[in-house]
Amino acid sequence: MNKKRVVVTGIGCVTPLGLDAKQTWMKMLEGQSGVSKISVFDVSNMDTQIAAQVKDFNLHPSIPPKFSRLLSRSSGFGLNAFLEAISDAGIDVGEEPNAEIGISMGCGLIYPELEQFQETFARYFNDDPEDIDVGQSFFGPIDILKRNSITGAALMAQWLRAAGPMYTINTACASSAHSIGTAFRSIQDGEASVMIAGGYDSMVNYIDLLGFGLLGALSMRNDEPELASRPFDKNRDGFVIGEGATMIVLEDLEHALARNANIYAELVGFSSTLNAYRITDSPPEGGECITVMCRAMEEAELTPSEIDYISVHGTSTPYNDYSETMAIRAALGDAADQVAISSVKSMVGHMTNASGGINFISTVLAIRDQILPPTINYETPDAKLTLDCVPNHARKSVVNAALVNAFAFGGTNVCLAVKSYEGEHIDEN
Repeated sequence: MNKKRVVVTGIGCVTPLGLDAKQTWMKMLEGQSGVSKISVFDVSNMDTQIAAQVKDFNLHPSIPPKFSRLLSRSSGFGLNAFLEAISDAGIDVGEEPNAEIGISMGCGLIYPELEQFQETFARYFNDDPEDIDVGQSFFGPIDILKRNSITGAALMAQWLRAAGPMYTINTACASSAHSIGTAFRSIQDGEASVMIAGGYDSMVNYIDLLGFGLLGALSMRNDEPELASRPFDKNRDGFVIGEGATMIVLEDLEHALARNANIYAELVGFSSTLNAYRITDSPPEGGECITVMCRAMEEAELTPSEIDYISVHGTSTPYNDYSETMAIRAALGDAADQVAISSVKSMVGHMTNASGGINFISTVLAIRDQILPPTINYETPDAKLTLDCVPNHARKSVVNAALVNAFAFGGTNVCLAVKSYEGEHIDEN
C-alpha cells in the first residue's frame, strides 16, 4: 500500500512572545526576546531568577468550567493553542465520535504548587502527631487530574469528538517533535485522516528551576534577561527555562483537498534515534544526531544540497550547540556551508515538551513567507561554531525544504523534514 501524503493545514501556539501564532511569528521576525525576571513566584534566593514566561494569559472564553477546573497552567496553554489550530484548519466539531480524527500530544509531569507541599508538610510533620488528621489532604481528586499529563490531551479529544488514534508522549525536549512524527505515521498508514499534534509544558516552577540550576544548565545572566539565551555565541552560559504550547493540524492530502483546506506545507520525513551516550549531553562528534537527520532526508528523498534551512535545537548550552554543529556538518557534508540555521530558543527560551513544536511552526511559516527567523543575542562568534545562524535579524530567503531538529535529555533525537507544497492534484485513477 502506498503511504498517504501528509500536509499541514492548521497551527496554533501560546508562547512567551505571544498568545497566538500570528503574534508569536511577528515578534520572532522582529527579533524580540520573551525572557524576563520570574514573576510567578519568589526567586530572590535562587541563583537563576529569569525565565521565558507566558504573559497576560487567560483561558479562551469558550472553554466551559467543567474543563477549566481540570486544567493546569500548561494544559491551559495547550487547550488555547488547540482551539486556535483547529479553527485555523477549519476542522468542525461533529455531534458523533469521529474515528478519522486523532490526537498525538507531547506532555509530561505537572508538579503541584509549592504552597501545597508546604501545607502538607506542615500538617504531617508537626510536633504533635495526635493532631494529624489522616483523612484530610491538600491533594484532592481535582488536583490529581490537573497534574495528570494526559488530562489536557483527553479534553482536546472530548472537545473535537476525536475517536481515532490517541498518543501522549514524554521524551522531554523532543516530546512535541515525537508527537508530530507519530501523527505523521498514523496518517501515512491510513489510521486517521486528521491528527492534532503538538505539546504543552511549563518549566517555570521551583522544582525545574532548582533542578536544572543544580545541573549547571541554566543561564545566570539575571541582570540582562533579554540577552541570556544566546545560542552559538561564544559567551553562552546555559539555556533559559520557558513555557507554552504548540499545536499543528496534520491531514491526509486527499482529505485536505476534498474540503479545500489551506495548506501551509507538506511533512515528508521523520526519524528518531537514541544516542545511548549520556542523559544530559549529546556526543561531542554528533553521535546519532547525525543518523536522525540523514534518515529524515532519506525518507523525504532530499539531498543535503536541497536543504535550505534547519530549525535547530540550539539550547544555548556550551556542549549542545557544539554537538549539533558537528552533527549538521557530518550529515550535510559540504552543503552545510550553504545551509541557514537558526534557534528560536534565543527568543522563546526552552519550552521543553512544546519546543519541537515551536521549531516546526516557525519552519512552516518560514516556508510560507520565505523569510528566516533570527538567532538573536549573537554578539561574539565562536570559532568552533561556523554555521550561518541567521544572526540577530530575520532574513528574506528561498525556503523550499527544511529540517526541524529536537534533541532531548536522555539522548533521544528527532528530525522532521518539511517541504513547500507543490500543489499537485490527486490522481483519481
